[in-house]
Amino acid sequence: MTTGEREPDEGSPPPDTAPQGCGCGGGISIGVLTGGAVAAGERAVAEDRSRRDGRTAAPLPPAAGAAGPAVPPPGAGGIAVGAMAGGAVAAGADARALDASAPAAVDAPPELRAALATLRGQLPLLNASDGTAEIDAHLADAEEEIEATGQVRRDRLQWLRDRLDLGATAVAGLASATAVVQQITQLLSGQG
Repeated sequence: MTTGEREPDEGSPPPDTAPQGCGCGGGISIGVLTGGAVAAGERAVAEDRSRRDGRTAAPLPPAAGAAGPAVPPPGAGGIAVGAMAGGAVAAGADARALDASAPAAVDAPPELRAALATLRGQLPLLNASDGTAEIDAHLADAEEEIEATGQVRRDRLQWLRDRLDLGATAVAGLASATAVVQQITQLLSGQG
């Protein structure tokens, strides 16, 4: 999570002494922040490049007697956010916000589960080698992770795709390996 205000450029007055009407905009008010990036000021920039566990943070229960998080109003031209679980917010002249975060794990659809199981079932048809044993171990890890969480880590999927797509082992020649590569490619590109 990143928060802060950038230092003023040389020659510009500090934010607290900037003249009225300078185009600074208002501030940012956030009731609950569980990740992301926030910046306010003349040359505000906010970036979130974090890795997330793939699940959205559970909202906090409202305070006793309150309908939701209390968010004080921002200054003129500012931004008010009740709850924020990732992302990026910037306010002020030249403000830019970038959310380049990616979940560390993705939901595993039934098609991926079936493709992994089919490939593991066909591995015994090949001559045993260090390469096939290593791929089998990674496939087993992916299946266990999916069974336990319903998700699979992106780095695990990337490793499998790299090994199966390169054709460096006999496993890559199996049609079921092609199906796994296609499923992984769709998931990693956000099309799955």
